[in-house]
Amino acid sequence: MKFSTETSKKTHMLKYVSLVVLTVQNALLGLSMRYARTRDGDMFLSSTAVVMSEVVKLITCLIIVYVETGGIVQLLETIDKQIIQQPMDTLKVCVPSFVYVIQNNLLYVSASHLDAATYQVTYQLKILTTAMFAVLILKKELLKTQWISLVMLVGGVVLVQLAQSSGSSHVHSGPEQNRLIGFMAALSACVLSGFAGIFFEKMLKGSDITVWMRNVQLSVCSIPFALLSCFVYDGDIISKQGFFFGYDKFVYYLVLLQAGGGLIVAVVVKFADNILKGFATSLAIVISCVASIYIFSFHLTAQFTLGAAFVIGSIFLYGHTPKKNTAPTSTHRV
Repeated sequence: MKFSTETSKKTHMLKYVSLVVLTVQNALLGLSMRYARTRDGDMFLSSTAVVMSEVVKLITCLIIVYVETGGIVQLLETIDKQIIQQPMDTLKVCVPSFVYVIQNNLLYVSASHLDAATYQVTYQLKILTTAMFAVLILKKELLKTQWISLVMLVGGVVLVQLAQSSGSSHVHSGPEQNRLIGFMAALSACVLSGFAGIFFEKMLKGSDITVWMRNVQLSVCSIPFALLSCFVYDGDIISKQGFFFGYDKFVYYLVLLQAGGGLIVAVVVKFADNILKGFATSLAIVISCVASIYIFSFHLTAQFTLGAAFVIGSIFLYGHTPKKNTAPTSTHRV
């Protein structure tokens, strides 16, 4: 009984620790991406940052699998059994891998053209796209409250975009920005995030492969796609300036932060629930808005505040349902 109580306490602690870490990571990622794309100095290539993020995820997941299996021999046996000997299964993983690479590149485009607060709010449209693909692919049924929350979500994002379109007269530092490009990039990333997440969730169901091993598969498939996009879009610059052109300590920090996002979500999904995850996301939006006021001279308007409130409310409303009836939140990699 004492052992059971101690285990329960550890699980309870892990739940809230993971939620705090997710909140901080969500807030920092939007702010950091925005700063990295608007600061003075040589601009690093976002395509190479995506590659490095995938490499970090692969190494991290291999270490976790190594610890779980208990040795290097067991790790190699697991990789052989679950990846090499199952080529068709691994080939299926290439679908979300390719999508995730495009999504992550689009997020950098969005962060280059949208302020951190607007980016953070707009990217919550991934809740809508995830729900839509859950209905189409997993044949899930949404409750009335969930449909209402999705309408609230769209309405909130529209308010935020209109508020920033009418109030973006102040001058930003850094490269020229286009709000339409930023919004379309964020919207496209949301669609890809929803599809890849649900596709990945469908693969996880009915499979005895762990989440960490699935992430190893994803990274093994993602890295070639990411390298290909590097040399297709930025090949000339890479050949002249080098793969790590524009990199400094801040960019390496950004790569680690982005890589850690998907791994943190996996822990949260394991130890927390949908409502608490929604709380973490909502708090991250608030933190981003407040920080943007001081860091980026962001002008907070009544219309933006109302739109953000709609988005935060929709997150809570969507998650406030019996677990057996909800369209599940997929195990996203960010």
